[in-house]
Amino acid sequence: MTRPKEENPLISIMLNVVIPVVILTYLSKDKYLGPLWGLAVALSLPVGYGIHTLIKERRADFVSIIGIISVLLTGVFGILKLPPQWIAVKEAAIPLIIGLAIVISLKTPYPLIKKILMSEKLFNVPLLHEKLREQGNEAKFEKRLVGLTWGLASSMFLSSALNYTLAKIVLKSEPGTEAFAAEIGKMTGLGYIVVMLPSMAVMILVLIALMKTLTHLTGMKLDDLLAEHLQEPKKETESVISE
Repeated sequence: MTRPKEENPLISIMLNVVIPVVILTYLSKDKYLGPLWGLAVALSLPVGYGIHTLIKERRADFVSIIGIISVLLTGVFGILKLPPQWIAVKEAAIPLIIGLAIVISLKTPYPLIKKILMSEKLFNVPLLHEKLREQGNEAKFEKRLVGLTWGLASSMFLSSALNYTLAKIVLKSEPGTEAFAAEIGKMTGLGYIVVMLPSMAVMILVLIALMKTLTHLTGMKLDDLLAEHLQEPKKETESVISE
């Protein structure tokens, strides 16, 4: 089977963070693009990239769609010159909605934690469920999944609080001005440090806890539960040694 081409993280960072921040900070001045056009051009990059990714993957991803809507709302609020308070509320609302959706999805047949952390890009999902059945630990796994879900949702709630605080601290100028566009750029850049790093740290802790749970309940080593493409380097090394 041909493996889908992995997303280039450098391109993602450039289009979603670096280039928009540069445009908002330096090119949104009146002598260049101006505040409104600078904001529109800067936000079109992450929106375009997000839409391209959705089309490429040929499936609608809940978190990606929310992200695109978030960026579009930032642009609309800026163009309409709405008070910065609206952007602060929007910045807090998006991760809050995702966090609530993660928790609520526990009551459905399709918990989002399985979609986010237990994807086939990370794990050999059919083997994982087979081993859980063999060990008679399916019910115990579902029970532990509840605690892990709240852990994952907490990273979104943390992101919500940090986003709101950052927006309230950074956005001070009148919408539609050069200073406001520069502040949007500053908020975007700082968001990846002030907001993303703490939230990612929580998500990594949840993922580590999930891995420990899976190895304990299946009785298998983590390497054997990983997706096949993550095991290829190991298999190739073993093949060379055997030859």
